[in-house]
Amino acid sequence: MTTSLGRAPKVLIADDQKDILSSGKMLFKGEGIECITAESPDEVIERVKMEDFDLLLLDLNYQRDTTSGKEGIELVQKIRKLDSIIPIVVMTAWASVDIAVDAMKVGANDFVTKPWEIERLLSIVRTQCALKRSLENTQKLESENRILRQERDEGVSLIYESKAVQDIIDAFEQIAPSDANVIITGENGTGKTLFAKLCHQLSARKNHSFVSVNVGGLPESLFESELFGHVKGAFTDAKTDRVGRYEIADGGTLFLDEIGNLVLKHQATLLRLLESGEFERLGSSKTRKADVRLICATNADLAEHVRNGKFREDLFYRINTVPIHIPALRERPEDILPLARCFLETFKTKYRKDLAGFSNTTESQLRSYAWPGNVRELNHVVERAVLLSKSSSIQPSDLGIQGGAGATVSVDNQPITLEAMEKQMILQAISEFPGDPNSAADRLGITRSSFYRRIHKHGIPV
Repeated sequence: MTTSLGRAPKVLIADDQKDILSSGKMLFKGEGIECITAESPDEVIERVKMEDFDLLLLDLNYQRDTTSGKEGIELVQKIRKLDSIIPIVVMTAWASVDIAVDAMKVGANDFVTKPWEIERLLSIVRTQCALKRSLENTQKLESENRILRQERDEGVSLIYESKAVQDIIDAFEQIAPSDANVIITGENGTGKTLFAKLCHQLSARKNHSFVSVNVGGLPESLFESELFGHVKGAFTDAKTDRVGRYEIADGGTLFLDEIGNLVLKHQATLLRLLESGEFERLGSSKTRKADVRLICATNADLAEHVRNGKFREDLFYRINTVPIHIPALRERPEDILPLARCFLETFKTKYRKDLAGFSNTTESQLRSYAWPGNVRELNHVVERAVLLSKSSSIQPSDLGIQGGAGATVSVDNQPITLEAMEKQMILQAISEFPGDPNSAADRLGITRSSFYRRIHKHGIPV
């Protein structure tokens, strides 16, 4: 007998009679079921805390009280506080069926009478193991869908003409089939997330999840819960069990963005995870394991952080197996106009604007601007130009930029910094989608956590 995971079910059988344990172990072994035994309620609790089981088969009476079933009912209640979905089947004599019913009222799933009817017992075990696997898959799917809705991953489409980007794509085609850890470096807005998705799509893991975590946008207190998940009651707001992003990425790729902002405490946690692949959900001592390919990204100089004691050297070498640097947009000017034209087509459709394109002088200004915000800034500038354009084509005044490395953005011919422009765009998105931060973040092309981080940075009331 195997589960949908391709492994044998693991059952814990508890009874204070050794002959029951022996016969149960022999029966399950013959059915290809892994069987662990326990002789007391305390031993059951310790086992459940430390190991994952597909089913618990529990006697209701132990040495302290051999007739009332009180110990067994208390045991079921304690287990339910630790694990809400593990199937519990209780064992009782025919004369004590009413006690078994009481056990089911407090959380047991089914009961069998002793001596067993072997076919009934095995049927119950198969059914309950299948139900548990279904519940776990549903729980994982719900978490995965929540994350994928946040990511809105619709595939990778790269717009470029430069040799620099082609060289990067060639490098990813070479390294993607391996499971080597990759770190992508580059300035903000260069497209590191897009290249991480490209690496995933070129790998053998492409049919599994690509799960992204913005480390820089996570409060320290939520890091472990977000990455590893938590069990009900682990903290005040933990109303239900939740699967973490590392577990959701099982078989696929986990992308940790802004890894340079990870505090030392969590760096140690991440290092242990990478060394063993094992983790525990917050509030649980059960060790779990997942097969995950790690890609990290940062705009920081991690080697300098290591020298300054801000980043662990052992973690740096662990994640730095294959470094890939994404050059700034000003270093690959051949890509500026292809990207701008692509963004123009997108926003023409989105805002239903009939525009012929960029004027010649506008294209010249786009090429000469330094783009300190890189591709992300280019995207925002083109969007704004589409919204403000009053002629049949985009004019230089529509861009609100001036050529040169020290350029500033302007509104109505008045100079304005990029910081102020960012704040203006955030306020505009909030006004367009009042009370709907998800839609506002989508409007800006950023994640919800990044949206809240920028709100806090600009002191915008929420």
